[in-house]
Amino acid sequence: MKLSFRKKRKRKWFLKKFLWTIFSLVIIGIIAGILFMNFHPVFGGRPTEGQQEAYEELDNYVDGEFINETELESGMDLTSFGSLIWDWIAQKEDRIPSKEVSVAPLDWERINSEEDSLTWFGHSNFLLSINNKKILIDPVFDDMASPVSFVGSRRFTEDIFHLIDDLPTIDAVFITHDHYDHLDYSSILALKEKTEHFFVPLGVDAHLTEWGVEPEDITSMNWWDEVEWQGLDIAAVPARHYSSRGLFDQNSTLWSGWVISGEETDIYISGDTSYGEHFEEIGEIYGPFDLTLIEGGQYDHRWADSHMFPEESVQAHIDVQGEVMMLTHWGAFSLALHGWSEPVERALVEGEERGVLIIAPQIGETVDLQDMDFSITPWWDF
Repeated sequence: MKLSFRKKRKRKWFLKKFLWTIFSLVIIGIIAGILFMNFHPVFGGRPTEGQQEAYEELDNYVDGEFINETELESGMDLTSFGSLIWDWIAQKEDRIPSKEVSVAPLDWERINSEEDSLTWFGHSNFLLSINNKKILIDPVFDDMASPVSFVGSRRFTEDIFHLIDDLPTIDAVFITHDHYDHLDYSSILALKEKTEHFFVPLGVDAHLTEWGVEPEDITSMNWWDEVEWQGLDIAAVPARHYSSRGLFDQNSTLWSGWVISGEETDIYISGDTSYGEHFEEIGEIYGPFDLTLIEGGQYDHRWADSHMFPEESVQAHIDVQGEVMMLTHWGAFSLALHGWSEPVERALVEGEERGVLIIAPQIGETVDLQDMDFSITPWWDF
């Protein structure tokens, strides 16, 4: 039987009301999202107008954005985005560890000693002791590398945020760029009262001052800038990456690697980067290095222009003239679709083939930087 005129009209009215409700919810969601991103402090600050005017004089700042020495070529077109969604649905079972990853008992006696050492907290978060200076690299102690607690990858290990209270006074914090897995709002709030100084790429200081760090406690640096600080020689060096914390601040701040040289130990920290000619240049100017901390996780062929595959990481270590290498950017969060321990396994195979000594300490383990020639226990193999 045909629907009566009244029933047709009622169904049409219900459909229009349903669609209007959906449309209204979408608009409200967009407005709420914009307001959240503009006013919640987790998104940080923006460089001032005066800073931006000063940046305009730089070779690596064009039309209001920082740029790479060579343009990033890869991007996410519709085909790539579609394949990403498909791969995400059919992702590997081993992308997340089958059980919680153990944190080694921290050796506070060694950490607090005057000896040069390194303690890894997973991903790109390190505590270095050089010249008896306690230095944190990209300190992310929160449970998620995300602006919100309900979206993102959870840490593979137990909660480690409480370790901030146990850390010694921090002489310096180094940040490589402002992505959430390298610059964490909660961690900076907890660390700022026990940290003497912060070293950041240009523009990242805007985030820190927004969060209450005093401007005089921050040194912001461009690529190839050098400074001597309390007996350490420090240089910011190029990386091939990008920056943003929100939808409307793409590349408003710089990204970089770091060179830190002490009396006994010279260290290179790559930061997030794809492979490029900058590694050889860094090696020629600042190498050789006793230790390199090279990123080599969270890779994918769809963003190969902003991250390295492990084999490229080994080549980067060779290019910068490193003696001992440690792979970073893995072991804490799953931000790509490869197996969670695949990066270190691939790097070790490549290192053996290329004659590169790679260390792979357990999360929480402290390494003596004067004696890094130790056997590797595959603690990730369970």
